[in-house]
Amino acid sequence: MKPEDSVKTIKGIGNKKQEALLRLGISEAGDIPRLYPRSYQDRRKITGISGLYAGESFLVRARVVTAAAGRFVPKRGRILRLLVSDETGRLEIVFFNAAYLSKALEAGSMYDFYGRVTEVKGRLIMTHPEFSKVIPGTSGQGIVCIYPLTSGISQNEMHRLQKLCREELEEQPDFIPAEILEKYSLPGLKEALEGIHFPSDGDAIRAARKRFAFEELFLFQAGIWQLKMHTVQKTGGGICFDSDVDTDAFMQSFPYPMTNAQNRVITEILSDMRSPKCMNRLVQGDVGSGKTAVAETALYEAVKSGWQGVLMAPTELLAMQHFEGISAHFESFGIKTVFLGGNMKASEKRSSLEKIASGEADVVIGTHAVIQPGVVFKKLGLVITDEQHRFGVNQRMMLSEKGENPDILVMTATPIPRTLAVVLYGDTDVSAIDELPPGRQKIITRAIDQRKRKDAYDFLEKKLMQGEQAYIVAPLIEDSESIDARSAEGLFEELSKKFSDYSPALLHGAMKQQEKDSVMTGFHEGRFRVLISTVVIEVGINVPNATVMLIENAERFGLAQLHQLRGRVGRGAKQSYCILISSAKTDVAKERAKTMENSSDGFYIAEKDLMLRGPGEFFGTRQHGLPEFKMADLTKHMELLKAAGEEAKNLLSGDPLLSQENHRLLAKEVRKLFTNGTDVNL
Repeated sequence: MKPEDSVKTIKGIGNKKQEALLRLGISEAGDIPRLYPRSYQDRRKITGISGLYAGESFLVRARVVTAAAGRFVPKRGRILRLLVSDETGRLEIVFFNAAYLSKALEAGSMYDFYGRVTEVKGRLIMTHPEFSKVIPGTSGQGIVCIYPLTSGISQNEMHRLQKLCREELEEQPDFIPAEILEKYSLPGLKEALEGIHFPSDGDAIRAARKRFAFEELFLFQAGIWQLKMHTVQKTGGGICFDSDVDTDAFMQSFPYPMTNAQNRVITEILSDMRSPKCMNRLVQGDVGSGKTAVAETALYEAVKSGWQGVLMAPTELLAMQHFEGISAHFESFGIKTVFLGGNMKASEKRSSLEKIASGEADVVIGTHAVIQPGVVFKKLGLVITDEQHRFGVNQRMMLSEKGENPDILVMTATPIPRTLAVVLYGDTDVSAIDELPPGRQKIITRAIDQRKRKDAYDFLEKKLMQGEQAYIVAPLIEDSESIDARSAEGLFEELSKKFSDYSPALLHGAMKQQEKDSVMTGFHEGRFRVLISTVVIEVGINVPNATVMLIENAERFGLAQLHQLRGRVGRGAKQSYCILISSAKTDVAKERAKTMENSSDGFYIAEKDLMLRGPGEFFGTRQHGLPEFKMADLTKHMELLKAAGEEAKNLLSGDPLLSQENHRLLAKEVRKLFTNGTDVNL
């Protein structure tokens, strides 16, 4: 059996099983060994019945004395009760809704039962254990793998498939160089697969886990470094912008002085732009830290050096807001700015395209429309994307290909923990605007429980009576039977009467873009005073009159996301407030609330978020282009991550395209990861 063979070729896999396996990410035979166990059960030791105690899981080898189906219990079905015995005593075993098992469990036969023991009215009971008939001459069951499953595939079925692959699957060569494995004492691929699926002891599992964690990090870093080196080699260097351009005069034209952090980041950007290398820089900074002024300065440098610049934003409203502010500022310096969006009239769009192609337009500000095939630049030198995590790497590359190796600047108000910035942006230099302008008021944040919701709404109404505006954010679009949380639609229905004098509006991600734009424009213009929304407003527009952010079920949001939402207010001169309503009472919930109340530092909050929730929760689905690591844990494997990054960089410095014969397997795996697992294509 070859790794690339369809699972349909395996005996016992029909159409339904194939569909079920596809839900687990398994389409080929070689994918089966790459479905790793989610946990293990140590069934090596058989415990006598007299040695059992409540609160733990045990393996018991006992003979069935009696098996009787009892009365029907609502929600639990008909109960099957077994009495089993060994040399040390007797034990009651209970199965719910499983009367059919009475035929599978024969009185007088010996079985291994593995399950959790509880105490009920002074008696020890094992509830719904896994069981198997004893094979004569065996002692214990070894370490049993527990796999992540889906409907239609059982643990026994997955064990069968893993055993089949172990015996019949063609051995796959290792794509990690032997010298790297030896350097870090990592097992080879065959040994690691044996240790992960058929472990002899805990050491075998730990060694296999370490190898696969390293493998994931190594492949990811290799792909990132390959992308960076491939870009540099393909383009042969970047643009040298004019070092004589007087950016100081332009920076002094802003109505407020630059902060030390802004000056530092601008110096880093100008140093890149005026050097032969192609700039590829990420600028992180909280809402209100002055990223737009930094972007304007970079655009000014590009235009005054004889090039065009483009700024791409994720929504038409945000792009238009950038256009209105930047074009007015640039006009006094003789810089022509045009807008390009998807909802423009045909005549307006044609006019913008002509100005871009002729070079009459110095700066273009727009949405995804700027990367469409019909957009032709005369001399594009600088590409800037705002809220870059909303754009895939492929989209940024499409935009950069509009020019001949333009410099690239990406910006985000979503702080990434400093410890992870290098991982996520291994192909990018990172700058941080970690200082807010002086005089900016801190947003007063308070965490309350559900009992004080009325007080929160009364406070919000008081601010509305003073002419201010407010956001109310819910985690769900509509009410759900399975999730106990408030919904935007439910809140809108409930609060439309309470706040009827203030024209409440509803906004959520399932609405059409034109509807969303209409609502946001109405809120921006003050026609709607209360906006009831989901997190779709996380990246929004500037509404200085909005002073209250009330977030329902705050326990359902990450700290970094709460910080982003809080940043929607505090845009004007008035004191702003953020109210977090939560029903959670755990220590972690209290720690999260305390963090939000006491800190306004986005970088600190991001680090805390990562620590409290882990990387899977922190990044969310496919956010930031990060692949879904199965073994690697970015909070636990930082040393492994550094080692993997160093080895990937060293290997690629000698073979940037991984074209050497001994690196072709590695190249194949990197392409596979970056095609299926991220938004990057190599």
